[in-house]
Amino acid sequence: VMNDIISTMFNKKFMEELFKPQDLYSKKALRTVYDRLAHASIMRLNQASMDKLYDLMTMAFKYQVLLCPRPRDILLVTFNHLDAIKDFISDSPGILNQVDETFRRLIETYNCLSDGEFQLIRQTLLIFFQDMHIRVSIFLKDKVQNSNGRFVLPISGPVPWGTEVPGLIRIFNHKGVEVKRAEFATAGNYVTPQREGSFELYGDRVLKLGTNMYSVTRPVETHRSGSSKNLASQAKENIAPNPLAKEELNFLARLLGGLDIQKPSGETGFRLNLFTTDEEEEHAAQTRPEELSYKVINIEATQEPARRAELSRILGELDVAEPRPGSAEKGEDLLALMDGL
Repeated sequence: VMNDIISTMFNKKFMEELFKPQDLYSKKALRTVYDRLAHASIMRLNQASMDKLYDLMTMAFKYQVLLCPRPRDILLVTFNHLDAIKDFISDSPGILNQVDETFRRLIETYNCLSDGEFQLIRQTLLIFFQDMHIRVSIFLKDKVQNSNGRFVLPISGPVPWGTEVPGLIRIFNHKGVEVKRAEFATAGNYVTPQREGSFELYGDRVLKLGTNMYSVTRPVETHRSGSSKNLASQAKENIAPNPLAKEELNFLARLLGGLDIQKPSGETGFRLNLFTTDEEEEHAAQTRPEELSYKVINIEATQEPARRAELSRILGELDVAEPRPGSAEKGEDLLALMDGL
């Protein structure tokens, strides 16, 4: 299952689409791609488990971006992700080569960016996630998240690489010569980092954000927080017409066209349940607010012959074989938004 998912995620055509310069796409487009990737193997999740997995993923990533000591460290977080993925597929040279190729493209594309450009990337990502305040038990227990779903910024620990521990004020004259110093007490206990993390293919990243947060076994739960007003605003986002909808769907069509998924033959698959029991999963699905449900995205291709031919090819790649009689289980047909294309 891990090999199938990782192989699909780092598919060459898929990566080529991701690395093309483009505007940030919508939450619906992200969710659609995520659903497609999660179901790239024989594993299937029903809607409640899929929602829980997606909520956990988005909040974990938001936490990592928010707590980066400096904007450039977003790249170190990404490298930590890829290092962990490489451990999963260490015995599959072909897939490992796919990940290494993506690693090299990341280094080539982003290592040369300025600190200002990384700050712009970080702010863009945080704006994307700013209205998402889902409580996750692992963060609540570690006291890095409040009961309202907002993260707690630390006031102690290592300062960003290249900066000094706060507590000293230097005063300079008009010639740039230091003429006076003053010290002040800080509320936190800051230390200077020992070294900078490695931005190469191999090396010590130093930064722990993006590494395994399950080092201690414990249940992980996600809880929607916020008032009915917040839920209403999220519902409005789901149904409000987006002026960039056409461009987003065109991008989504190209992106999904790059997912070359090999459907397993002769395997009935299995269902992954992220809840303790089936009953708990069914209850979560029934109690989820209707306005938060993800709708089917229809891609129309009736305007231009060239675009119609291209999308016809993409839709052909997305065809899903009908389940064999007697083999269907709860959750097997859950990627409805893709099957409905």
